[in-house]
Formats: sequence, structure tokens, C-alpha cells
Amino acid sequence: MLADAQPLLLGVRHHGPGSARAVRRALDAYRPEVVLIEGPPEADVLVPLAGSEEMRPPVALLAYSAVGPRRAAYWPFAEFSPEWQAMRWALEHDVSVRFCDLPTTLRFAESTSEEPATTRERIDPIGLLANVAGYDDPERWWEDMVEHQQPQRGEDELVRATAPFAAIAEAMDAVRATAPPLADAERVEEERREAYMRTVLRTAVKQHERVAVVCGAWHVPALSPPLPTASADAAVLRGLSKAKVTMTWVPWTHGRLAYWQGYGAGVDSPGWYHHLFTATDRPVGRWLVDVAAMLRGEGQPVSSAHVIEAVRLAESLAVLRGRPLAGLAEVTDATRAVLCDGDELRLALVHRRLVVGERLGGIPEETPSVPLAADLSATQRRLRMRPSALVTDLDLDLRRDIDLDRSRLLHRLRLLGIEWGTPAAESGGGRQGKGTFWESWRLAWQPEFALDLVEASGYGTTVSSAATAKTAELAAKSSSLAEVTALAERCLLADLGEAFPVVLKMLDERVALDAQVAHLMAALPSLARTLRYGDVRGTDVGALGAVTHGLTVRIFVGLPTAAANLDDDAAAAMRRYVDGVNGALGLLEDDALTGEWLDTLARVAARDDLHGLLAGRVVRLLLDAGRLETIEVARQMRLVLTVGVAPAHAAAWVEGFLGGGGLLLVHDPTLLSLVDSWLAGIPAETFIEVLPLLRRTFAEFAAPVRRSLGERVRNLDGAGAAPVAVEDLDHARAALALPTLSLLLGTEAVADLGARS
Repeated sequence: MLADAQPLLLGVRHHGPGSARAVRRALDAYRPEVVLIEGPPEADVLVPLAGSEEMRPPVALLAYSAVGPRRAAYWPFAEFSPEWQAMRWALEHDVSVRFCDLPTTLRFAESTSEEPATTRERIDPIGLLANVAGYDDPERWWEDMVEHQQPQRGEDELVRATAPFAAIAEAMDAVRATAPPLADAERVEEERREAYMRTVLRTAVKQHERVAVVCGAWHVPALSPPLPTASADAAVLRGLSKAKVTMTWVPWTHGRLAYWQGYGAGVDSPGWYHHLFTATDRPVGRWLVDVAAMLRGEGQPVSSAHVIEAVRLAESLAVLRGRPLAGLAEVTDATRAVLCDGDELRLALVHRRLVVGERLGGIPEETPSVPLAADLSATQRRLRMRPSALVTDLDLDLRRDIDLDRSRLLHRLRLLGIEWGTPAAESGGGRQGKGTFWESWRLAWQPEFALDLVEASGYGTTVSSAATAKTAELAAKSSSLAEVTALAERCLLADLGEAFPVVLKMLDERVALDAQVAHLMAALPSLARTLRYGDVRGTDVGALGAVTHGLTVRIFVGLPTAAANLDDDAAAAMRRYVDGVNGALGLLEDDALTGEWLDTLARVAARDDLHGLLAGRVVRLLLDAGRLETIEVARQMRLVLTVGVAPAHAAAWVEGFLGGGGLLLVHDPTLLSLVDSWLAGIPAETFIEVLPLLRRTFAEFAAPVRRSLGERVRNLDGAGAAPVAVEDLDHARAALALPTLSLLLGTEAVADLGARS
């Protein structure tokens, strides 16, 4: 038995399920009067919340600087974290519990970094022990030595319960004696941490007879007797300044516990460790059943026989490798061979969904938070938008009030820099279309959003007021017309009525001051989308319409001059701007503006100093709008595709004319014959120069279009003309199709077709 005044030191591996169970057994046997846990003392007042039924790990303590530079630190806890289980044990048994690590107020005052950080282990002592034992994986060593070892039977329950921790303490003495020295800054911080731990421990021992300490295994030798004098530890801590710090609980995820997410004291497989902690019997079989269920949910044919065979293989591998129980390595090998048929993609899905997992924790409503976070939480409940760490798709019908409010919330959060939702148009997929009532999003909640909300709270106490203030600030800082037009669109989508006049004023100023036609053309598509969304969302955008109208008039006046004498890069950029303006005017559906635009394009087309790429594009737009007949287009094409015109200029003209689609050539044999004849007549030495342009042009065509063009070119004669039509048409068989055609084309069209045949 331990001496009455000697504390029980429980050195653990952070987030180890075996450690968590062992801590529970040791506390049950020792029955301490107070439990000290490695963690920030400022969080002592938050400990009672850990006993709430609404508190669902994984969660984390968040410390952030209330004033001054941005600083933050996280202390995550999972269900299988020994510290969490110690905390819950103390609350269940009405035992006092305190955190004993160096206060965050001192850490932040000494830190010079302004970036958020997580608490990190400077040395991995378990890794050192694993290397000594011949293991290349510290987690595998821990599973064999601790996770899978059952307590030995003996006469003294306390001795049996504390035996693993006595062995770990002895091993840590050897590890610390042979570990490489720390860098100066890390050594100083470590000395301060352990000096403070000893200070708290001395106080607890004076006040209580039975004290238990739960800390990282590395620190156990520093807390074991004989301890340095109290005055020596006080000297280490003397003179440290303090910073103002606020603490709260925030939800966390299993994914953020993994090493690859940047948490140094984490584990590679939090989902697997959660399973080990919660599955009290047959963990391998239960795990493989879960794997099979997940794969079946993805449409994979996995049967009960597969699961039985996988269990047998995992257990056999454990025997061959001399392990007491099949671990994650054996289970993974069995999953790969039996359940995934050797498919690494399916195995990667199992790893992401189950081995790591994306479990998202929850915190009680009474958890202290900034007003902005409280407003967001209330809005999420009202709109039935529960945060989830899993990526989910959300389709919104903006004609429904609740969906419109959901859209506004997501857009407002994006303005605050909180990317809870990403428009499907940006992430790929979704059913979002221009000018429609549908909007698609991809949602994924990240724990660090809690800190983002703290930072954004300086703009307001509600999401609406904070987004309004942030938008006004962005408008004042905008340095270009493109920035302010994009902001106007985002402001409208977020329905920030109070910020919109400020943005509109800045937009009017930028439009008036910017003399670059290209800048005006680049800004128009965003304004057109904004006006269209105003119609869909019922927002008054009359003032914006006036600004947009003035901008388009300036484009019409300046484009003919701006389009002249451009090099290749400038012509490519101008082509994109022309296409953007053409599409934007289509969204506006203003016949007068569209007419003026086509008149402007006609003036541009009449210039002789146009780059071929731009000239071809303008002709194509005029043809699509009905301003040019096919005969006139064919005439202009003949003028370009002649021997007297440089092949590079002609190829650029063809690229501009055909860019975006080749159906026009499929349905117009005259134009196809012109292009074919021109290609056949290009000299061999010049053809190599224009080939990249041609390949780029025709590569944009869809595969069916390219196939149709190939078939039609094959039917052309050597001169590029289509062969004469065959006269042996079976009129009786053709007449059988007329009733169907009458339904598709209309009675008059079919009657005319019948008369021709």
C-alpha cells in the first residue's frame, strides 16, 4: 500500500483506451480525496460541465486571448482519454478535481506567436520505449504491452490496479535519463510546467491525505520523490507575466485527434481506439461487423461469411506474429484481403470512415461562449441545421422561407471567414444554376470555427450585425472594381440590407474612376448575377441596376477601341471578357441593352486591326444572335481561310469562332467544307506551327461532336464538298416516319417535308 502522504501518480498515454480503463481501476481502488489532472488551471470552473448529459466527447478546452494578439490553445478529450475518464470519475464520486499544468495566462504572456496552436508533447516517450523493444510503431507496442494486457490476479486490489503505472514510472526514469536534450526554449517551458505541477501537488498533499495525479507518463519522474525544494520551484516561476485569457468548452472531432490533423499528442486511429474502449467483449468481431455494414452501405457485396473468414484471418495473423490479441494491423490486413478483395480504395474508405472516423462532440447549452457563438447556435437550432463533421450536401429551394434563411446564414458566415458551407458550384456537383431558385451547398463543421467565432465577435453580437460590419469594412478596404463588385454579390446573397448602400456607394465610385474597359467588362458578370439573384430573393436592387446600366454604356463606347491591336495574351483575355459580358447581358434580359451590345459587336467586327481570335469570336456571337446569316459568315470565313492570310491568323480565327462547341460544323456542311479545305491546303511546314491552336480548339468539343465531325468529313470529296445525294430513296419507307415527325416538328413542317420528298 502507498503511504498516506504519498500521492498516487498515474502516468498515462494521452488518448489511450487501455490507460483510460487502468485509470478507472486505479481510482476505484485508491479512492482519492482529490484528483489532479494535467491541464490548464483556468478550466477548473468548467469541470462541472463535463458531468452534463449534453456533454458528448470528443470535446476540447479552448483557451484564447481576450485582448491583444491572436493566441489560442486546445486541450482535446475523447471518450477514451484517461484525463476525461478521471474527470468523470471524480464528478461521479463527488471528489474534488483540479487541473495542475502551467496556467495559460503565463504561457500566452511568454509566447510570441500570434497563431492558434494546440498543446503538443515535446518528446514521445512511448515511441522511445517502442524502439527499445524493437517495435517500429509506438501504438502497436502500447497495444501489446498495455491495451491488450488484462490485470493480474492477486491479494491486493490496489497493487493489481496500480501495477501498470509503477512499471511505466520505472521505464520513464530510464527514458528521461537517456533522452536527447531539448532545445533551450522547450527546456525552459518544460521546467516551468513541472515546477508548477509540483507546486500544485504540494498544496494538495497538505490539504488532503489521498491525492491522485493523472498526467503524461513523461512527467511522472519529475513528480516523484525526492522533489526539489519549494523555493527552487518558486524561483523557476518567479517574474513571469500574465496575459488575459478566456476559456470554454468546444466540440471536437476524432479527425482532429489524429496526427495528420496537427495534434501532436493525438493518435493515428481514434475511431479504432474508441471501439476498443467501448467494446467490452469480442472487439475484433464487432469491429469487422461494423466494417462490413459500412461497405454494404456503399453497395459492396459483403456477406456474413466474409466477416467470419476475416475474423479467423485476423486471429491467425495475431498468433503468427506472437501478439496476445489481434490489433489494428491484423484487422487491417484481414479487411484488405477478405472484405475489400485487395482494393486499396475500399480500404482507404474504411480507414477514413471507421479507423479515424468523424465523430463530432457536443457541449451543453449553458457552456460559456461569446454572444456571437450563442446567436449562431440558436439560429442553427431554429433552422434545423445541426453541425456535423461529416461532409453533407444540402439543396435549398429559395422559394421556401426556411431555405432562404439557411442560404442567408451560410453566406453571412462566409463573409465572416467561417466556411461551414461551400457552394456546390465551387466544390463540384450540385444542382445550382444561374438565375434559378435552387442553391446547393456542401457542409462540414470544423472545430476551429469556435475560434473564428471568437475573432468575429468583435464585429457584432449576432451573425447578421457582425457580417454587416465586416462587409462595410471590406468595402472601405477594397482597392479594385473587381473586389467591390464581388463583394456586392456576396452582400446581396447574404441579404445585408444595411451594408448594401455602403457597398453600392463604393461601387459607384470605382466605376466612375476606373477607365479601363477590361476592368469594367470583368465586373459586369458579377453585377448581372447580383441583379438576377435580387429577383429570385425578392431584394430591391433598383439602385444597383442604375449603376450596372451606366457601366454597360461605358463598355459599349470603349470596346471598339480597346479591342484593337492586341497581342496573343491580351486577345485571349479580351475574348474571355467579351464572353462574360455576352452571358451577363443574357442574364439581365434587357432587350434594349442586348441590341446595343450587338451593335457594338458589329462595329468591332468591322475593324481591320482585330486579332484573329477576337475577330472569329465576335462573328460567332453575331451569328448565334441572328445578326449574321450563314451565307455572310461563310463569306467572311472564305476571306480568312485563303492562301493570302497567314495560317496562324486563320487558325486563331477558327479557334475564336469554334471555341466552346462544334455543333455548328456538324449541322452546316458549307462551313465544314470551308474548314476542311483550308486545313487540307496548309503547307506542311506551316501546319506544325498552327497545330497546337487547332488541337486546343477541337479538343474542347465533346466526344460525340468529334465523332460526328469525323463521319461527315469522311463523306466529303477530295475538294472538301459533300457528295451528291443518292436518288434511290425509298419514298414508301420514308413516309412511315412522317406521323412521328409530325408530333416532333409540327404538322406544317412535316407537310412541307412530304411535298419535297
